[in-house]
Amino acid sequence: MEWFTTLDWFSKIFWIVALVGSVFFLFMLITTFVAGGADVSADMEMDGDFDADAGGGFHFFTIKNLIAFFTIFGWSGIAAIDAGLSKALIVFIALISGLLMMLIMATLFFLMNKLNDSGTLQVKNAIGAIGDVYLTVGANRSKIGKVNVRIQGALRELEALTDENTDLVQGMVIEVKEVTNNGILVVEKLSTNNKQP
Repeated sequence: MEWFTTLDWFSKIFWIVALVGSVFFLFMLITTFVAGGADVSADMEMDGDFDADAGGGFHFFTIKNLIAFFTIFGWSGIAAIDAGLSKALIVFIALISGLLMMLIMATLFFLMNKLNDSGTLQVKNAIGAIGDVYLTVGANRSKIGKVNVRIQGALRELEALTDENTDLVQGMVIEVKEVTNNGILVVEKLSTNNKQP
């Protein structure tokens, strides 16, 4: 404490910011690795308000990024003070360093989110898939049936309609031509039944 009291107000600000930022940064790292990133701050975004759903987009102003900003801002400012630079240059270097750290963190989390497969079924991926009828699909979209198709590496049973003039009956090989707005497949009888689903 004697050492701290001998510092001028300018140095004290950077030391306080660096130490407080480092404590939060260490806490964030520990919770990320120990609790699998389940800490509340991990998912909080700041776009005027705090939004609990981070999503997969590029987010610059997040709690994690702000913690990183203040940590790097403080320590780079201390390093610049030790180098004997002017106050204006110290603040400039600290701000640029903090902003660069925020950019790096935002980019890393964006790329990690892109690598993660959410496992959410995207029905549009079924277009062009070959499958077979499980429950009769009524002609001219008269009755919703069910078909088995492989989407995103898994065999799925999904509702289907057809524009064919005759019903598509169980076991018939079909191809998905489109998907309706409410996620129902539009299928047609495969022209040659020598293809397997």
